[in-house]
Amino acid sequence: MDSSKRKNPYQKRNTMTLDIQKIRQDFPILHQQVYGKPWVYFDNGASGQKPLVVIDAISDYYKGYHSNVHRGVHFMSQKATDAFESARKTVQKFLNAEHEYEIIWTTGTTEGINLVASTFGRKFIGKGDEIIISTMEHHANIVPWQMLCEEKGAILKVIPINEAGELDFEAYKNLVTERTKIVSLVYVSNALGTINPVKEVIDYAHQFDIPVLIDGAQASPHLAVDVQALDIDFYVVSGHKICGPTGIGVLYGKEKYLREMPPYKGGGEMIATVTFEKTTYADLPFKFEAGTPDIANVIGLQAAVNYMNEISFQSIQAYENELLEYGTKRLAEIDEMRFIGTAKHKASLISFLIGNIHPYDAGTILDKMGIAVRTGHHCTQPLMQRFGIPGTVRASFAFYNTFEEIDRLVEGVKKVKMMFG
Repeated sequence: MDSSKRKNPYQKRNTMTLDIQKIRQDFPILHQQVYGKPWVYFDNGASGQKPLVVIDAISDYYKGYHSNVHRGVHFMSQKATDAFESARKTVQKFLNAEHEYEIIWTTGTTEGINLVASTFGRKFIGKGDEIIISTMEHHANIVPWQMLCEEKGAILKVIPINEAGELDFEAYKNLVTERTKIVSLVYVSNALGTINPVKEVIDYAHQFDIPVLIDGAQASPHLAVDVQALDIDFYVVSGHKICGPTGIGVLYGKEKYLREMPPYKGGGEMIATVTFEKTTYADLPFKFEAGTPDIANVIGLQAAVNYMNEISFQSIQAYENELLEYGTKRLAEIDEMRFIGTAKHKASLISFLIGNIHPYDAGTILDKMGIAVRTGHHCTQPLMQRFGIPGTVRASFAFYNTFEEIDRLVEGVKKVKMMFG
C-alpha cells in the first residue's frame, strides 16, 4: 500500500493531537543508522527509549544538587529530598494510590514481586496453602513463587489459556479454594500482548478475601492504571518500560497489607531505633527502602511519568492500537505467517513465526536491515511449551513508532522468507 494514500496517523482524535514527528524529536537515539540503514526500534517490550527530559533530569540532579536524601540538614540534601519525595507524589497520582506511603521504590518489577513473595509469603503463607498464577507469566512472576512454595511447602496452581492466548476464566474460578492465599497475574503479556481481564480476576478473588498482585510491567507503557478503581492489592512497575531509567521501579501495596508485612531488607533508613538487643522499624514507606536509594533514577522516573502524562495515555493507546491493527494486517499478507497470541484485547505487540524459520535466524537478518526486534522465549518458557514452539519473533510498538517503520518490518520479513525459501 502506498504510504502517501494511507490514513494520516497524526490526525486529531478526541480533541487531542498526537504529533509523532514532534515526539520523535524528543528521542535522540531514534535518529541514527545501523548497518547503513535508518534504525527501526521494535523492541519496546524489552525496554522503552528515553526522551531528553528524562536524560536531562538525571543529569541536572548530578550536576546541580546531588546529595543524599532524608538524613541531611544542609541545603542540597533538603533540595534532593524534596525532589525525591516529589517523585513519590507523582507516582501516587499516576497510579491513583490512596496514600503516598503506599508507593515503595524498588529496582523494578522483578524486585517488587520478590518483595511481596518474600514478605507477604513469610507472614501469611504456610504449608499446604495455595498460590495462583497463569500460564502466560514472565519468569519473574513464576520463580519467586516457586521459591516460596519450596520454602513453605505451599502449592503453585496455574490458570490455563486458550489457543488465542486468553485466560480461561472458568478454570481460574475452579482453582480458587479456601487454601488460596494470593493470586499473582500479569496485566499485559510480554510475549503475547494479551490484556487480561484483571478487574474480573480481582473481583472474584475478593469475594473470598484473597489479595491479588498485578504485574504491570507491560501495561504501564500503554494503559492508564487506577489501582483504586481496579481495587488492586499489589501493583508492580518497571521504570524503564515507561521511558524512564533502568534500575528503578515501583511497588504499590494497600496499606493494610504493607503494615502487616515484615521488612524485606535490613540496614539504614528502614529503622526507627537500633540497639544490640532490639531494632524497631520505620513507618511506611521507609520500612521497605533500606540503604541509600537510587535518587537520580527516581527523579528520572518522575520526568518520564510527567512526559507520558503530558502526551496522554488516551492518545497513546489510540495511536498504538492503530499501529497494532496496521501491523497485524500487513504481516498477515505474508504466506506462512503464524501469529502467536490473537486475543481480542491486545496491547501493541505482535509475536509471530515465519514458516519453519527459527526466530533467532529471522531476528538476525532483520537486524542487518536495521530493524530491532526481540527473539526467543521472552522469559516465558512455560508459555512457549504450551504452544509447542522454541520462541517467537516479537515486534513491540510504542507511541514514537510509525506506519512507515512497520512497512520496513514487512519488507524485512519478506526478505527473510525469500532467503530461507
